[in-house]
Amino acid sequence: MKDLKAELERLLAQAEDCELISKLAIDPDKRIAFRRLSEQFHDMADDIQRVIDAKLAGDATTLGG
Repeated sequence: MKDLKAELERLLAQAEDCELISKLAIDPDKRIAFRRLSEQFHDMADDIQRVIDAKLAGDATTLGG
């Protein structure tokens, strides 16, 4: 679980970095590219968060039953 949480934090940090770069970029194509990268990192982070939530829900079921 530690690995998943570390990966989640890494992806969110990369998404933030790409978002910042997209806002600072002068070239319109680079703005678009970095905004898309940010969205992809957010999507991957969402996927990892769902896995974490599912594992936690499974652990709670195991502990409760």
